[in-house]
Amino acid sequence: MKKLGWLVLGVLLLSGCSQEKDLFQKAQLAASKGDIAQAVQQYSYLLKKNPRHYAALVNRGILLERLPAEDNATRAKNRQMAEQDYLAAIEVDPLIPEAYNNLGALYIDENRNEEAVFYLSEALERNPRYFTAQMNRGIANSKMGRTLEALADFNRAGQLRPNDPLLLLNRALVYYQMGQYESAINTLERLIALEPDNARAYLEHARALIQLGYPAQAYADLEQAVALKPSYALAYYYMGDLMFRRGEKEAALGLLSRAKELADQYAPAYELMGDMLSIDDPVLAVANYAAAKKLDPSHAGRYDAKMRLMRSEAGRERVQTLRFFPREQ
Repeated sequence: MKKLGWLVLGVLLLSGCSQEKDLFQKAQLAASKGDIAQAVQQYSYLLKKNPRHYAALVNRGILLERLPAEDNATRAKNRQMAEQDYLAAIEVDPLIPEAYNNLGALYIDENRNEEAVFYLSEALERNPRYFTAQMNRGIANSKMGRTLEALADFNRAGQLRPNDPLLLLNRALVYYQMGQYESAINTLERLIALEPDNARAYLEHARALIQLGYPAQAYADLEQAVALKPSYALAYYYMGDLMFRRGEKEAALGLLSRAKELADQYAPAYELMGDMLSIDDPVLAVANYAAAKKLDPSHAGRYDAKMRLMRSEAGRERVQTLRFFPREQ
Protein backbone atom coordinates (compact mmCIF):
# COMPACT_ATOMS: atom_id res chain seq x y z
CA MET A 1 0.00 0.00 0.00
CA LYS A 2 0.83 3.26 -0.41
CA LYS A 3 0.94 6.24 1.88
CA LEU A 4 -2.62 6.58 3.51
CA GLY A 5 -3.23 10.31 3.68
CA TRP A 6 -4.76 10.12 7.13
CA LEU A 7 -3.31 13.17 8.88
CA VAL A 8 -5.72 16.06 9.32
CA LEU A 9 -4.73 19.60 10.31
CA GLY A 10 -7.82 20.79 12.12
CA VAL A 11 -8.63 24.37 13.07
CA LEU A 12 -8.46 24.17 16.85
CA LEU A 13 -9.67 26.74 19.34
CA LEU A 14 -7.19 29.45 20.28
CA SER A 15 -6.51 30.10 23.92
CA GLY A 16 -4.15 32.14 26.06
CA CYS A 17 -2.69 35.61 25.72
CA SER A 18 -2.63 37.77 22.62
CA GLN A 19 1.06 36.98 21.96
CA GLU A 20 0.26 33.27 21.89
CA LYS A 21 -2.61 33.91 19.50
CA ASP A 22 -0.33 35.95 17.26
CA LEU A 23 2.26 33.15 17.13
CA PHE A 24 -0.45 30.58 16.49
CA GLN A 25 -1.85 32.61 13.60
CA LYS A 26 1.63 33.07 12.13
CA ALA A 27 2.16 29.33 12.28
CA GLN A 28 -1.18 28.67 10.61
CA LEU A 29 -0.38 31.19 7.88
CA ALA A 30 3.02 29.66 7.21
CA ALA A 31 1.47 26.18 7.05
CA SER A 32 -1.19 27.39 4.60
CA LYS A 33 1.60 28.71 2.33
CA GLY A 34 3.45 25.40 2.48
CA ASP A 35 6.32 26.73 4.58
CA ILE A 36 6.36 23.83 7.00
CA ALA A 37 9.71 24.66 8.59
CA GLN A 38 8.57 28.19 9.40
CA ALA A 39 5.28 26.90 10.81
CA VAL A 40 7.13 24.44 13.06
CA GLN A 41 9.36 27.27 14.26
CA GLN A 42 6.39 29.48 15.15
CA TYR A 43 4.69 26.66 17.05
CA SER A 44 7.98 26.02 18.87
CA TYR A 45 8.19 29.67 19.92
CA LEU A 46 4.63 29.43 21.23
CA LEU A 47 5.34 26.22 23.13
CA LYS A 48 8.34 27.76 24.83
CA LYS A 49 5.94 30.33 26.27
CA ASN A 50 3.21 27.82 26.98
CA PRO A 51 4.29 24.15 26.91
CA ARG A 52 0.68 23.07 27.56
CA HIS A 53 -0.89 24.66 24.49
CA TYR A 54 -2.92 21.71 23.15
CA ALA A 55 -3.51 23.03 19.64
CA ALA A 56 0.13 23.97 19.11
CA LEU A 57 1.28 20.52 20.24
CA VAL A 58 -1.11 18.68 17.92
CA ASN A 59 -0.43 20.90 14.91
CA ARG A 60 3.34 20.88 15.39
CA GLY A 61 3.22 17.10 15.57
CA ILE A 62 1.39 16.94 12.25
CA LEU A 63 3.86 19.31 10.61
CA LEU A 64 6.87 17.46 11.98
CA GLU A 65 5.60 14.35 10.20
CA ARG A 66 5.30 16.34 6.98
CA LEU A 67 8.64 18.11 7.32
CA PRO A 68 10.93 17.24 4.38
CA ALA A 69 13.82 15.03 5.48
CA GLU A 70 17.12 14.40 3.71
CA ASP A 71 17.47 10.85 5.02
CA ASN A 72 15.69 8.15 6.98
CA ALA A 73 17.47 9.05 10.22
CA THR A 74 16.19 12.62 10.06
CA ARG A 75 12.71 11.42 9.18
CA ALA A 76 12.72 9.03 12.14
CA LYS A 77 13.85 11.84 14.45
CA ASN A 78 11.02 14.07 13.21
CA ARG A 79 8.51 11.30 13.86
CA GLN A 80 9.85 10.77 17.37
CA MET A 81 9.36 14.47 18.09
CA ALA A 82 5.85 14.30 16.63
CA GLU A 83 5.09 11.31 18.85
CA GLN A 84 6.21 13.28 21.90
CA ASP A 85 3.99 16.21 20.88
CA TYR A 86 0.93 13.99 20.58
CA LEU A 87 1.64 12.30 23.92
CA ALA A 88 2.09 15.70 25.54
CA ALA A 89 -1.21 16.88 24.05
CA ILE A 90 -2.97 13.83 25.49
CA GLU A 91 -1.52 14.65 28.89
CA VAL A 92 -2.72 18.26 28.58
CA ASP A 93 -6.29 17.26 27.73
CA PRO A 94 -7.07 13.54 27.71
CA LEU A 95 -10.69 14.13 26.69
CA ILE A 96 -10.03 15.51 23.18
CA PRO A 97 -9.73 12.80 20.50
CA GLU A 98 -7.49 14.47 17.87
CA ALA A 99 -4.15 13.65 19.47
CA TYR A 100 -5.16 9.99 19.94
CA ASN A 101 -6.08 9.78 16.25
CA ASN A 102 -2.89 11.40 15.03
CA LEU A 103 -0.74 9.25 17.29
CA GLY A 104 -2.53 6.16 15.98
CA ALA A 105 -1.96 7.34 12.42
CA LEU A 106 1.74 7.86 13.10
CA TYR A 107 1.98 4.32 14.50
CA ILE A 108 0.34 2.98 11.32
CA ASP A 109 3.07 4.67 9.31
CA GLU A 110 5.67 2.98 11.52
CA ASN A 111 3.92 -0.40 11.30
CA ARG A 112 3.21 -0.34 15.05
CA ASN A 113 -0.33 -1.43 14.38
CA GLU A 114 -1.27 -2.87 17.77
CA GLU A 115 -0.42 0.47 19.38
CA ALA A 116 -2.27 2.24 16.59
CA VAL A 117 -5.46 0.28 17.28
CA PHE A 118 -5.20 1.11 20.98
CA TYR A 119 -4.95 4.87 20.48
CA LEU A 120 -7.50 4.96 17.67
CA SER A 121 -9.92 3.09 19.92
CA GLU A 122 -9.27 5.73 22.57
CA ALA A 123 -10.16 8.42 20.02
CA LEU A 124 -13.39 6.60 19.18
CA GLU A 125 -14.20 6.19 22.85
CA ARG A 126 -14.19 9.97 23.11
CA ASN A 127 -16.00 10.53 19.81
CA PRO A 128 -17.80 7.47 18.35
CA ARG A 129 -18.55 9.45 15.17
CA TYR A 130 -14.93 10.34 14.47
CA PHE A 131 -14.72 9.27 10.82
CA THR A 132 -10.95 9.57 10.42
CA ALA A 133 -10.19 7.53 13.54
CA GLN A 134 -12.68 4.85 12.46
CA MET A 135 -11.10 4.57 9.02
CA ASN A 136 -7.58 4.63 10.42
CA ARG A 137 -8.41 1.79 12.82
CA GLY A 138 -9.66 -0.20 9.86
CA ILE A 139 -6.34 0.40 8.09
CA ALA A 140 -4.38 -0.74 11.15
CA ASN A 141 -6.53 -3.86 11.48
CA SER A 142 -6.14 -4.68 7.79
CA LYS A 143 -2.35 -4.36 8.03
CA MET A 144 -2.42 -6.98 10.80
CA GLY A 145 -4.58 -9.31 8.71
CA ARG A 146 -7.67 -8.75 10.85
CA THR A 147 -9.89 -8.43 7.83
CA LEU A 148 -13.25 -8.90 9.56
CA GLU A 149 -12.43 -6.22 12.12
CA ALA A 150 -11.13 -3.94 9.38
CA LEU A 151 -14.27 -4.38 7.28
CA ALA A 152 -16.44 -3.65 10.33
CA ASP A 153 -14.46 -0.43 10.89
CA PHE A 154 -14.82 0.60 7.26
CA ASN A 155 -18.54 -0.16 7.29
CA ARG A 156 -19.02 2.02 10.37
CA ALA A 157 -16.98 4.78 8.76
CA GLY A 158 -19.10 4.38 5.64
CA GLN A 159 -22.22 5.17 7.61
CA LEU A 160 -20.66 8.57 8.32
CA ARG A 161 -19.18 9.29 4.88
CA PRO A 162 -20.33 6.69 2.35
CA ASN A 163 -18.58 8.31 -0.62
CA ASP A 164 -15.22 9.14 0.88
CA PRO A 165 -12.64 8.12 -1.79
CA LEU A 166 -9.96 6.96 0.66
CA LEU A 167 -12.50 4.89 2.55
CA LEU A 168 -13.70 3.23 -0.67
CA LEU A 169 -10.14 2.41 -1.67
CA ASN A 170 -9.28 0.85 1.67
CA ARG A 171 -12.52 -1.11 1.81
CA ALA A 172 -11.77 -2.48 -1.67
CA LEU A 173 -8.29 -3.48 -0.56
CA VAL A 174 -9.74 -5.43 2.36
CA TYR A 175 -12.21 -7.18 0.06
CA TYR A 176 -9.23 -8.12 -2.12
CA GLN A 177 -7.33 -9.34 0.94
CA MET A 178 -10.34 -11.52 1.83
CA GLY A 179 -10.55 -12.96 -1.69
CA GLN A 180 -13.88 -11.22 -2.31
CA TYR A 181 -12.81 -9.89 -5.70
CA GLU A 182 -16.26 -9.06 -7.04
CA SER A 183 -16.98 -6.91 -3.98
CA ALA A 184 -13.61 -5.23 -4.48
CA ILE A 185 -14.49 -4.51 -8.11
CA ASN A 186 -17.90 -3.09 -7.22
CA THR A 187 -16.36 -0.81 -4.60
CA LEU A 188 -13.63 0.34 -6.97
CA GLU A 189 -16.19 1.11 -9.66
CA ARG A 190 -17.90 3.42 -7.17
CA LEU A 191 -14.54 5.06 -6.55
CA ILE A 192 -13.84 5.46 -10.27
CA ALA A 193 -17.26 7.04 -10.76
CA LEU A 194 -16.38 9.57 -8.07
CA GLU A 195 -12.77 10.07 -9.18
CA PRO A 196 -12.34 9.09 -12.83
CA ASP A 197 -8.75 10.38 -12.77
CA ASN A 198 -7.68 8.16 -9.86
CA ALA A 199 -4.89 5.98 -11.30
CA ARG A 200 -4.69 3.83 -8.16
CA ALA A 201 -8.36 2.89 -8.52
CA TYR A 202 -7.76 1.55 -12.04
CA LEU A 203 -4.71 -0.42 -10.92
CA GLU A 204 -6.57 -2.08 -8.04
CA HIS A 205 -9.54 -2.75 -10.34
CA ALA A 206 -7.11 -4.48 -12.70
CA ARG A 207 -5.63 -6.60 -9.92
CA ALA A 208 -9.07 -7.86 -8.93
CA LEU A 209 -9.94 -8.62 -12.56
CA ILE A 210 -6.73 -10.65 -12.88
CA GLN A 211 -7.80 -12.77 -9.93
CA LEU A 212 -11.16 -13.42 -11.56
CA GLY A 213 -9.53 -14.43 -14.85
CA TYR A 214 -10.15 -11.36 -17.03
CA PRO A 215 -6.65 -10.39 -18.24
CA ALA A 216 -7.77 -8.37 -21.29
CA GLN A 217 -10.02 -6.10 -19.23
CA ALA A 218 -7.30 -5.84 -16.58
CA TYR A 219 -4.75 -4.76 -19.18
CA ALA A 220 -7.10 -2.02 -20.38
CA ASP A 221 -7.38 -0.76 -16.79
CA LEU A 222 -3.60 -0.73 -16.44
CA GLU A 223 -3.27 1.24 -19.67
CA GLN A 224 -5.70 3.77 -18.24
CA ALA A 225 -3.68 3.95 -15.03
CA VAL A 226 -0.51 4.68 -17.02
CA ALA A 227 -2.31 7.26 -19.14
CA LEU A 228 -3.33 9.07 -15.96
CA LYS A 229 0.04 8.60 -14.26
CA PRO A 230 2.87 7.92 -16.73
CA SER A 231 5.35 7.28 -13.91
CA TYR A 232 3.21 4.53 -12.34
CA ALA A 233 5.82 1.80 -11.92
CA LEU A 234 3.43 -0.74 -10.41
CA ALA A 235 1.12 -0.50 -13.42
CA TYR A 236 4.02 -1.30 -15.76
CA TYR A 237 4.93 -4.20 -13.48
CA TYR A 238 1.49 -5.81 -13.86
CA MET A 239 1.35 -4.99 -17.57
CA GLY A 240 4.65 -6.79 -18.07
CA ASP A 241 3.38 -9.82 -16.18
CA LEU A 242 0.20 -10.00 -18.27
CA MET A 243 2.07 -9.50 -21.53
CA PHE A 244 4.47 -12.34 -20.71
CA ARG A 245 1.57 -14.68 -20.00
CA ARG A 246 0.25 -13.82 -23.47
CA GLY A 247 3.54 -15.00 -24.96
CA GLU A 248 4.82 -11.54 -25.94
CA LYS A 249 8.17 -11.80 -24.21
CA GLU A 250 9.98 -8.81 -25.70
CA ALA A 251 7.11 -6.45 -24.98
CA ALA A 252 6.84 -7.89 -21.47
CA LEU A 253 10.53 -7.34 -20.75
CA GLY A 254 10.29 -3.80 -22.08
CA LEU A 255 7.39 -3.00 -19.77
CA LEU A 256 9.13 -4.53 -16.79
CA SER A 257 12.34 -2.65 -17.57
CA ARG A 258 10.27 0.54 -17.48
CA ALA A 259 8.93 -0.46 -14.06
CA LYS A 260 12.49 -1.00 -12.80
CA GLU A 261 13.59 2.39 -14.15
CA LEU A 262 10.75 4.13 -12.32
CA ALA A 263 11.13 2.17 -9.06
CA ASP A 264 14.66 0.80 -8.89
CA GLN A 265 14.22 -0.27 -5.24
CA TYR A 266 11.15 -2.44 -5.90
CA ALA A 267 12.37 -6.00 -5.31
CA PRO A 268 9.37 -7.82 -6.89
CA ALA A 269 10.21 -6.29 -10.28
CA TYR A 270 13.67 -7.88 -10.19
CA GLU A 271 12.23 -11.22 -9.12
CA LEU A 272 9.65 -11.10 -11.90
CA MET A 273 12.31 -10.31 -14.47
CA GLY A 274 14.38 -13.20 -13.16
CA ASP A 275 11.40 -15.51 -13.60
CA MET A 276 10.82 -14.23 -17.13
CA LEU A 277 14.48 -14.80 -18.08
CA SER A 278 14.88 -18.11 -16.27
CA ILE A 279 14.80 -20.26 -19.39
CA ASP A 280 16.30 -17.96 -22.06
CA ASP A 281 19.01 -16.26 -19.97
CA PRO A 282 19.61 -17.94 -16.60
CA VAL A 283 22.76 -15.88 -15.96
CA LEU A 284 20.81 -12.62 -16.18
CA ALA A 285 18.02 -14.23 -14.18
CA VAL A 286 20.48 -14.94 -11.36
CA ALA A 287 21.65 -11.32 -11.48
CA ASN A 288 18.06 -10.17 -11.03
CA TYR A 289 17.46 -12.56 -8.14
CA ALA A 290 20.65 -11.31 -6.49
CA ALA A 291 19.43 -7.72 -6.85
CA ALA A 292 16.07 -8.67 -5.35
CA LYS A 293 17.83 -10.39 -2.45
CA LYS A 294 19.89 -7.28 -1.74
CA LEU A 295 16.79 -5.07 -1.77
CA ASP A 296 14.64 -7.53 0.18
CA PRO A 297 16.85 -9.62 2.51
CA SER A 298 13.81 -10.78 4.50
CA HIS A 299 13.02 -13.15 1.59
CA ALA A 300 16.60 -14.16 0.88
CA GLY A 301 15.76 -17.86 1.18
CA ARG A 302 13.30 -17.69 -1.71
CA TYR A 303 15.74 -15.89 -3.99
CA ASP A 304 18.55 -18.30 -3.08
CA ALA A 305 16.30 -21.24 -3.93
CA LYS A 306 15.54 -19.79 -7.35
CA MET A 307 19.22 -19.13 -8.02
CA ARG A 308 19.96 -22.79 -7.26
CA LEU A 309 17.21 -23.87 -9.66
CA MET A 310 18.97 -21.96 -12.48
CA ARG A 311 21.67 -24.66 -12.48
CA SER A 312 19.51 -27.18 -14.34
CA GLU A 313 17.12 -27.07 -17.27
CA ALA A 314 14.41 -28.75 -15.22
CA GLY A 315 14.87 -26.19 -12.45
CA ARG A 316 14.64 -23.28 -14.88
CA GLU A 317 11.44 -24.64 -16.38
CA ARG A 318 10.00 -25.23 -12.93
CA VAL A 319 10.55 -21.60 -11.89
CA GLN A 320 8.79 -20.26 -14.95
CA THR A 321 5.94 -22.76 -14.85
CA LEU A 322 5.20 -22.17 -11.17
CA ARG A 323 5.20 -18.40 -11.69
CA PHE A 324 3.15 -18.10 -14.85
CA PHE A 325 1.28 -21.36 -15.38
CA PRO A 326 0.76 -23.01 -11.96
CA ARG A 327 -2.62 -24.52 -12.92
CA GLU A 328 -0.96 -26.63 -15.56
CA GLN A 329 0.94 -28.57 -12.87
